[in-house]
Amino acid sequence: MTAGRGIRAVVGVALGAALLAAATPAAAMGRTDAALARPLATDTGECTASTRITDPVKALGVLQSGDAWQITQGAGVTVAVVDSGVAANPHLDGAMAGAIDLVGDGAGANADLNGHGTAIAGQIAARPLDGSGVEGLAPAARILSVRVFAGTESDQVKAGFGPSVARLAAGIRTAADNGAQIINVSMSTATDDAGLRDAVAYAASRGSLVVASSGNRDNQLAIEENAADGARYPAGDPGAVGVAATDLSGVVTDASIHGPHVALAAPGQDILTTSTQGGDCIYVSDKPATSFATAYVSAAAALVAAAYPQETPAQWAYRLEVTAVRANPDQRTDAAGWGTIQPYEALVMVPGAGVRGPVSPFVSAEPVVSETPSAAVSVTARPPANSEAVFVGVIIAVLVAAALAIVGTLAVLRGRRRAGPHEGTSSLPAAHASHGLYGDPPGGR
Repeated sequence: MTAGRGIRAVVGVALGAALLAAATPAAAMGRTDAALARPLATDTGECTASTRITDPVKALGVLQSGDAWQITQGAGVTVAVVDSGVAANPHLDGAMAGAIDLVGDGAGANADLNGHGTAIAGQIAARPLDGSGVEGLAPAARILSVRVFAGTESDQVKAGFGPSVARLAAGIRTAADNGAQIINVSMSTATDDAGLRDAVAYAASRGSLVVASSGNRDNQLAIEENAADGARYPAGDPGAVGVAATDLSGVVTDASIHGPHVALAAPGQDILTTSTQGGDCIYVSDKPATSFATAYVSAAAALVAAAYPQETPAQWAYRLEVTAVRANPDQRTDAAGWGTIQPYEALVMVPGAGVRGPVSPFVSAEPVVSETPSAAVSVTARPPANSEAVFVGVIIAVLVAAALAIVGTLAVLRGRRRAGPHEGTSSLPAAHASHGLYGDPPGGR
């Protein structure tokens, strides 16, 4: 990142943090499901179909949306939300690319009994509506809903409809097979499962980038209970991007699981987005949650993919990582990874060997030399192996010969000076008795 862009990015984060720290509007409503971590309460305590919150999405200011949208809004990119499903909401009219149900509980592909998937989809691709401030970071992208769990209540889990590693892996594969360039997984497990790892690798082979939650300390939407720091999956699988959540001041707190799987951070508190009731809602007001931070990184990845469709998933991820705001440009941390995303900087970054940060997939290591001979043999004029030595020898010989000639000439001239004019054979007047360099008359004979 250039010095100018770096300064602008830091200023942007500072301004965004100030916006996030501002008082929450009194008109905010919220509560749908415990998995959404206690949304803000209002007079009614509920988000309804008629709920409209006019204040702008504060996180969008942190995430350089205005500058980024001058380049792209994510048109042409499909983001798969591998989650609890996506319910109908006016903000998502025209945004849906389809819905697939892998749960099999009879609710159907277009259901969202939990509310989590609908909220994530709105963060990514909600279209603006009159009288509402809700809008996604990639408002021209499309959403593919891949429903992999019904809910987290005990009866749903006992019935086999809760989150599971096997269904999560199947959801990632299904998303890749259905053309999603970005796959959002706002879930995590502490189990390093081979099937999940293979699903991430399969997605990458199909041109899809998996963006996944780094996990929450309170085990929200974790497949098992584990509050200890350490790798979570699929965030920690090769090819995936793990995401931590920042609070209202822009800092990653202990609410997020820390570990080597964390690659990036994004806002994850006071999230204004879509609800299953059809209106607007604000979630996670009390502490940041990585589910919602993951959605913003997926949206930022969609912007990058839209601007650079010819690049690979690894190159999209690199753009986000290398341009993220961090204290030390050369170092990631287990808390925030490479730092807080800056989508505009990722879009305008020019790859090169001198860019500080993670290893670049744009810069090849060493030229590849094939050991297999080519079918056609070409003949090329080449100097002998000892050509340099021969050349030096010739130069030395020429210099020695020239030196000997000069010495000999000087000796002849010295001898003729001693002999005087009467010992010569010339009958020319003294004024014309000079000789050439080698003793012959200047004019020749």
